[in-house]
Parts: sequence; structure tokens; C-alpha cells
Amino acid sequence: MTVGEYCNRNVVTIRGDESVQAAARLMRAHHVGDLVVVEDRADGEAPVAVVTDRDLVVEVLAAELETEALAVRDIVTHPAYFVHEGDSLFDALEVMRGRGVRRLPVVAEDNTLVGIITVDDIVGLLGEILEDLAAVVERQRDREQDSRP
Repeated sequence: MTVGEYCNRNVVTIRGDESVQAAARLMRAHHVGDLVVVEDRADGEAPVAVVTDRDLVVEVLAAELETEALAVRDIVTHPAYFVHEGDSLFDALEVMRGRGVRRLPVVAEDNTLVGIITVDDIVGLLGEILEDLAAVVERQRDREQDSRP
């Protein structure tokens, strides 16, 4: 199970020089809690950071900073940690746990952005797997009961 199989390929992005206000508007318009901050390269967009709704609240609103004059790059607290689309979901979980992040940009071999994977995505997938396993156990139990005299 690779990250590329399960990541969301509809990523909302923003450039670092755009305003924090623009970031908030994008999050609201797309109903997302994060934006991947990208820079343009000849071969595509490369992730440089992730900005979250929590970043906006803690770094800007709570500090009562001016949202229109402040650029996204000014509130990014760390560079983007990312995973490659061929990495396993367990690799992604290890990065999330080790770095204390809930979202990871997913990149191709050339490090251009192809998607994003979140803890919520992985929890949902694991829930589906557990449901499937429970159905197997239930079916086996039913078959055993039907085969008894």
C-alpha cells in the first residue's frame, strides 16, 4: 500500500509571497485546513512548506497581526516534510509521528508535488480495512455454524 495509491491529488496550493489573508480565503473557499506552500520550478511545483488553519490562528490572529500585510512565508514554522508517492503508508506514518505533523505533501521522483496525505486519510483507510477484516471473521463464523449438524 503506497502513499501514491491513497493520497489526495487535489491539493490546494499557495505561493509564499501571497498574503495570510489570501491563504485564509483559499482555505475557506476550498473547505480545507491546510495549504501546501509551493515554489515554481521548470518541471512543476515543489512543496516548500505547509500552512495550516492552526498556524493562522496561533501565529497571526492570536498575535493580532495584520493579515493583509503579512506573507504566508512569514508564518511558516518549519519546512515541508514530504514523502514520495512510492513510499508505503507506514513510512508516511513514521514521518508524521517522528516530525509531529498530521499532513504530508506527496512528491514524484523529481520532488514535484503530486498530492497530500493526512492522518485522517490513513485513519479512514485503516477503518475500512478493519471493517473488511470483521466481515471476514463474521462470514467464517457463519460458515462454521452452517456446517454443524
